[in-house]
Amino acid sequence: MADFTLDQEEKRGKRSSRGSVRYMAVTGVLSASAFILQLLEIPLPFLPSFIKFDFSDLPALIGSFAMGPVCGILIELLKNLFHALVSQSFGVGEISNFILGAIFVGISGLIYKVDRTKRGAVIASVAGAIAMAALSFPSNIFFVYPVYYNFMPKATILAAYQAVIPSMKSVEQSILCFNVPFTFAKGMIDVLITFLIYKRISPLLKGRH
Repeated sequence: MADFTLDQEEKRGKRSSRGSVRYMAVTGVLSASAFILQLLEIPLPFLPSFIKFDFSDLPALIGSFAMGPVCGILIELLKNLFHALVSQSFGVGEISNFILGAIFVGISGLIYKVDRTKRGAVIASVAGAIAMAALSFPSNIFFVYPVYYNFMPKATILAAYQAVIPSMKSVEQSILCFNVPFTFAKGMIDVLITFLIYKRISPLLKGRH
């Protein structure tokens, strides 16, 4: 009986070890993918030139759904650490990107962990995108833009917004009208792509192929 118990514990230990290795491997691969996607910024004609679109939250959202919210947050952290080494944002953009991305994938992954249904995934991802968009307003006003004002006058930044919509009266109004909806739309595009591909790649990530 003792030998049988030890054998069972050994098997559980091996499964746990394999699970840990897979967790680290998936986190590493998705972090590298997120970093590459973060480099592929896409300028949009209806936004000021310093606001660009990228798909870097997509791997983090997939990781959060597949492996849990901590995995998604780790991916956000690692991709921004890598990006800080090659960017010229003095770390400010990366810190903001990490905070917003962590809120997005953390909330999404946490809710989905409780309700692992299609309905739960929809609620989780929309809630995460809303939280990210809402947080982007104070984050930009009190953290990101005050740093950028040291390198670019506030009037110059406002002028970039006014070049798109002349009626903008302040940077704060511009952030509310441009950045917040853009952040939500960016999150929802990642959500849509996740829904399209998650079912196909989930078994591979979890080792059930």
